[in-house]
Amino acid sequence: MINKNDVVTVKIEDISSEGQGIGIIRDESTGADACGFVLFIKDTVIGDVVEAKVMKTKKTYGYARLVRIIEPSPDRVTARCPVARQCGGCQLQEMSYEAQLRFKQNKVANNLKRLGGLGEADYVMHPIVGMTAPDEPYHYRNKAQFPVGCDRDGNIKIGFYAGRTHDIIDCMDCCIGDPVNEDILRIVRQWMTDNNIKPYNEEKHSGVVRHILIRTGRATGEICVCLVINADKLQRYDSLVGELAKIDGMTSIMINVNREKTNVILGRHCETLWGRPYIEDCIGDVRYRISPLSFYQVNPVQTKRMYDKVLEYAQLTGNEAVWDLYCGIGTISLFLAKNAKKVYGVEIVPQAIEDAGNNAALNNIDNAQFFVGKAEEVVPEFYKNGGEGDTDSA
Repeated sequence: MINKNDVVTVKIEDISSEGQGIGIIRDESTGADACGFVLFIKDTVIGDVVEAKVMKTKKTYGYARLVRIIEPSPDRVTARCPVARQCGGCQLQEMSYEAQLRFKQNKVANNLKRLGGLGEADYVMHPIVGMTAPDEPYHYRNKAQFPVGCDRDGNIKIGFYAGRTHDIIDCMDCCIGDPVNEDILRIVRQWMTDNNIKPYNEEKHSGVVRHILIRTGRATGEICVCLVINADKLQRYDSLVGELAKIDGMTSIMINVNREKTNVILGRHCETLWGRPYIEDCIGDVRYRISPLSFYQVNPVQTKRMYDKVLEYAQLTGNEAVWDLYCGIGTISLFLAKNAKKVYGVEIVPQAIEDAGNNAALNNIDNAQFFVGKAEEVVPEFYKNGGEGDTDSA
């Protein structure tokens, strides 16, 4: 029987989808699971033998706090980020990258078996394609959203939420973000301090700056900074624009208005303070325009590899009609367009479809057509109305 406040020794055998280590308390006399009791323990790695204090129990499982590592896993490494354990953004930084890849591949295989009901003969699992030097696996993200708040002394905090909370962990040099983010955030914080611009307070629904959104173009070097504000207009921004515009690659400085009492980060309205209302980036030889509201894959290195795999597996001959369901701004459909007879994209967000059409025009692609709506409705209706395509790929 496992009770709250028990201190137990357990070996970590798996990782949950939330990144917590999974250990099973076993009956030493039989080797069997003791009542099938599972413990979820944060900050552990598969293969660790740990001492943990039980904090909460249910009938067949519980949650425990790591007390100490008795025997570290051979896959355990020192996290590069000093706030990795506090921040809710990364759960696997103390696991080697090679082990992370194995874990993710096993997770997919287990889901196919347990959730999909497939036997091993029913699917083919190719080796996972991970990142390689010099990209492995840091500073790859082309998008970051930093909440802004205050500590108890009124000092401005910019960083990320701690896990399962809205407490901001002050962190401006995130190891998986673009290094330019730190320079941008320091400029914004100094401007807020100098001009008495208040951070947003969730409880009181007061203050101005809620989030700072930064997007970068990996291939182009272009940068967009967008302040999400709890106001219709941003006051005293000239000095902010002046400093941000000095950064190499700065292309777009914007605000996004979000006056709702909500956890949703972005509002619907954006306004350009300086530069263009978008940045551009490339995947392969296709160029894309990206606004603050656009969906765009956040890992450009792996996106290119993934799209290359799609192209390889599709084996297009130039006679096919390709459907890109949930197409966003048309990234994958436009990437495939030169190899297909026709590409169609479907997306429920009207602005994304407008962006997709603009991206097709930007690249002089004339064999792409995009639809606003639900994929399960648009595609049947298309063929019901006489739409043609020699081969349909989704």
